[in-house]
Amino acid sequence: MTAEVRYERVGAAAVLTIDREHRRNAVDAATAEGLREGLDAFEADGDARVLVLTGAGDIAFCAGADLKAIESFGERLEDPAGPLGFTRLTPTKPTIAAIGGWCLAGGLELALWCDLRIAAEGSTLGFPERRWGVPLIDGGTQRLPRIVGLGRALDMILTGRIVEAEEAERIGLVTQIVPAGRHLERALEIAQALAQFPQDTMLADRSAALEGIGLTLEEGMRLEARAALPTRETAWAGASRFAAGEGRGGAGAGV
Repeated sequence: MTAEVRYERVGAAAVLTIDREHRRNAVDAATAEGLREGLDAFEADGDARVLVLTGAGDIAFCAGADLKAIESFGERLEDPAGPLGFTRLTPTKPTIAAIGGWCLAGGLELALWCDLRIAAEGSTLGFPERRWGVPLIDGGTQRLPRIVGLGRALDMILTGRIVEAEEAERIGLVTQIVPAGRHLERALEIAQALAQFPQDTMLADRSAALEGIGLTLEEGMRLEARAALPTRETAWAGASRFAAGEGRGGAGAGV
């Protein structure tokens, strides 16, 4: 990792922290490189089952690209992996954004890259770069409509309107709101719970959901069937446990 990014293992989770609190965790070129290295480390670690992405401190998850260091990006602007490190890549395992404070511009695009978004009370999210003529180039125009729907996404993309955590949860942008300061703790709780599930079926379902976006229903159903086939042994074993009484009454459901 670079000095701007920390990679730590916490149980079955890998925690990737943007550590530039003095710049509201804005991303410069070195930070982007550190983020990519962190993703590579996560993918290579078979014992790390969930990646939690967060920012140091409680002021900001990430304020986007560091516009005072924009010249440092150079060729990163055309990097196939994405200017902010990995935003044009799809990880093979679940990811959670632990958001505390400002989650703006490219920072929101990093959060949208994650499967789930846990936000502390008082967090704010949006694309304020609209007012300065800076385009979204780290997936925001593609992921936001898939998460909240085209109408709500265009509202945020076209106007640059900042939304509070409560509205973000209401429209589906944020998965869950937690008390201030508890965003990382809650993200890790969810990560540990996900790590306990049978991994092959969970990953197959995740892959089918992600890859099915944009397909017709018929195509998506075929994709789902193909993804599920290799998990038959796990599915039969789990069904047998349920038939024997395990998990009755919803025990173990939810996180």
